Amino acid sequence: MPMEIKTIEKNLGYRFRQKTLLQKALCHSSYVNEQPLEGLQNNERLEFLGDAVLNLIAGHILMEEYPEVKEGELSRMRAGLVNETQLAAIARNLDLGAHILLGKGEIQTNGCDKNSILANTLEAVIAAVYLDGGFKTAFRLIQKHFAEVFNSLSFFTVDQDYKSRLQELVQTTLKVIPHYKIVEETGPDHDKTFTVQLKVQDVVTRGRGKSKKAAEQNAARQYLELMDSKAGE
Repeated sequence: MPMEIKTIEKNLGYRFRQKTLLQKALCHSSYVNEQPLEGLQNNERLEFLGDAVLNLIAGHILMEEYPEVKEGELSRMRAGLVNETQLAAIARNLDLGAHILLGKGEIQTNGCDKNSILANTLEAVIAAVYLDGGFKTAFRLIQKHFAEVFNSLSFFTVDQDYKSRLQELVQTTLKVIPHYKIVEETGPDHDKTFTVQLKVQDVVTRGRGKSKKAAEQNAARQYLELMDSKAGE
């Protein structure tokens, strides 16, 4: 187990002070049920806590990255982030399946690759990190390993994908291409804020966000709102 813990810590990018928390996070109920004399605990309580921590942090990040998006859409975006399929994919990236302690029945049915077990174990590991290192550490962990999902624009509806709307507008009416440029980066590496400048002919707008894509979206939104206000004059 010590070598396995080192491997998981390396994949996570976090070293536990309380190794027993990580061990508990990896104990599936099927394994614990077959070891009645060892006094082990399964990871279900940690899974419960990890689900709450993940939802809180995901909601926090989404509110910062997408300040223009309303509550209902934020809820839909968060649901897309923390669903079983998405969590299982991240668990596979971390190779958690190779280290989950399973009972004989689950081993025979390839439980280490079941979406439900992988997703639940990832939530338990998130809780273990939270208990061991605190909220900021868990925040950084989620920000890091969910970065690709957070930066994806696939959660936007057509009405909210401002870059696509702007692209279609300027190419149709002005026959030009909008230019985006990062003009400022502030904050530490794990929590940067980006400022992007958008230029369409002589019109310049700026947007800020916790990712480059979010900043570009906000700059595009500023431009569209500016054009709408001019059209109404």
